[in-house]
Amino acid sequence: MNVKFWEKKPETKEPKKKKSFAREWGDAILFAVIAASLIRWATFEAYTIPTPSMEKSLLVGDFLFVSKLHYGPRTPMTPLQVPLTHQTIWGTNIPSYSDAIQLKSYRLPGFTEVQRNDVVVFNYPPEDQHPADLRTNYIKRAIGLPGDSLQIKDMQVFINGEAIENPEKMQYKYVIIPTMQLSEKFFQDRNINLNDIQLFENGYIIDASPELAEEMSKLDFIKDVILYKGVPGEAEAGIFPHIPSKLEWNRDNYGPIYIPKEGATVAITPESLPFYERVILEYEHNESAEVRDNKLYIDGKEVTQYTFKQNYYFMMGDNRHNSLDSRYWGYVPEDHVVGKAVMIWMSTNPEGSMFSKIRWNRIFNIIE
Repeated sequence: MNVKFWEKKPETKEPKKKKSFAREWGDAILFAVIAASLIRWATFEAYTIPTPSMEKSLLVGDFLFVSKLHYGPRTPMTPLQVPLTHQTIWGTNIPSYSDAIQLKSYRLPGFTEVQRNDVVVFNYPPEDQHPADLRTNYIKRAIGLPGDSLQIKDMQVFINGEAIENPEKMQYKYVIIPTMQLSEKFFQDRNINLNDIQLFENGYIIDASPELAEEMSKLDFIKDVILYKGVPGEAEAGIFPHIPSKLEWNRDNYGPIYIPKEGATVAITPESLPFYERVILEYEHNESAEVRDNKLYIDGKEVTQYTFKQNYYFMMGDNRHNSLDSRYWGYVPEDHVVGKAVMIWMSTNPEGSMFSKIRWNRIFNIIE
C-alpha cells in the first residue's frame, strides 16, 4: 500500500470577478479627466475672446488654442482645485478651489521666451480676490519686454527710442458725423461692433482701423471722420502709475517708463517708488515689505535700491482706444504668463443670424 503524504492537492482558482458597468464607466471617466487635465496644463488649452480689446486681430467670439509649450507650463500654485475648472464650478458661483495651500510656481522649459508682438494670455495682475494662477485670463500683445524703455508719442509706440512696427489690424476710436441717421446694417457691413458704438452730439464714436476711417470719409453722406485721440500734456484719469498731478500722461502720449528685468537694480526714491511699489509689495513675494511716507521698507529697514526677482512685460491691446491694458494697471509678472495664442479653431459672430453665425473664413487661422 503506497501512501503519499507529500502529494500537493490541486489548487482551485476562483473566477475573476468582472467589473460592473458603473465601475468600468467610473474608471474611464477618471482616466479621461486625468488625461485632459495633463493636456490642459502642459500642452494646449482652449480660450474664447469675450471683449473687443484685440480687434480686429482677434474678434469677439473667436475660440483659440493657447500653447503652454512655447513659454513652458507653470507648476500649479493652487493645487486644491476641482479638475478642469478655473475660478468656479461649472454653471455656479461656487469656488472651485481652496487657497489653504499655496505653492511657489516654477516654469518648465519651453520652446522660446516671450517675443515682442507675441499675442499672450496671462492672469490679470491687479485682481486680488483670487490666487495668482486663478486670476481672470486676459489676452494682449507683448509690446514691451524686460529691460525695455517704453514711450508712446502721438499714438506711436517707441521702444528704446525707436518706433516699433504696428499691428496690421490695429484700431482707434473715431467720431463720424453723417448727414443722416445711420442704420445698423451700415455698421454691420463694415464689421463695426454695434455694442461699442456711442452716440456723440450729431455723430457716432466707433472703433475702426485708419483704412476703414479713410474709406468712410469718402462717402457722400459722411460729413467728417475725426480721430478721437489724446492731446500731449493732457492727463488722463486712471493711467499707471496713477499720479496725474505729476505725470500728464494719457493713452496716446505715455512714458517713458522702464520695464523691470530680473537681476536689474533700480534706485528707490519718492519719484520712482510709484512705478515699482505694487511690483515689490505684491508680485515679488517679499514677506515683510511695506511703504511708509513714500519710503520702502523691507524687514523693517529702509531700502534705497531694489533688485528685481523676475521679469515683467508691458501688454497692450490692438484696439488701442478700447483696451484696458498695461497703460492703466502696469506690468505683467512672468509668473502670471499662461501661454501664447497660436490658432483660431472656431469663430462665431454674436451679432450674426442663423446663416452667418459662424465665421468660416477664420477657422484654423494662425494668430500673428
